[in-house]
Amino acid sequence: MRKKLTISVDEKIYRALHKRLGSRKISRFIEDLVRPHVLEGSLRDGYAEMARDEAREKEALEWSEGLIGDVADEPR
Repeated sequence: MRKKLTISVDEKIYRALHKRLGSRKISRFIEDLVRPHVLEGSLRDGYAEMARDEAREKEALEWSEGLIGDVADEPR
């Protein structure tokens, strides 16, 4: 069950969060940051939760595939 929480932040922080994330994603962002500091859970649980996030997994795959150009056949 989700609970509503009202917090106060500096106006500059709010504007930056809103600009970077959009108004509908701020709560999730803050929850993801806070979760490991307040809930006990294993590293495996955390990785399993991240793996279920399809958008995050897609972004991670695109990023890692983009690195292949960094290891061209150039001599070191």
